[in-house]
Amino acid sequence: MSLATARHILVDSEEKCNELKAQIEQGADFAEVAKEHSQCPSSRNGGDLGQFGPGMMVPEFDKVVFSAEVGSVEGPVKTQFGYHLVQVTSRS
Repeated sequence: MSLATARHILVDSEEKCNELKAQIEQGADFAEVAKEHSQCPSSRNGGDLGQFGPGMMVPEFDKVVFSAEVGSVEGPVKTQFGYHLVQVTSRS
């Protein structure tokens, strides 16, 4: 089974998500942006979700985590929780 580690930022609008993605692409630190803006409890850990396998997250999230290039910032990814920016930190 493949495993991944990822971090994310959860916000309530696509617009906000795109805005934060632009900040990160311009050099803002992902973890700092997560701490400041993410509505997920993981924000206190810089958005870190730890390690998980396929099927442990909602399908839309899963699809990105197990297909995106490691290190790239993907999103907005819309789920029932809101809009996510996702960064896969490792995958095995």
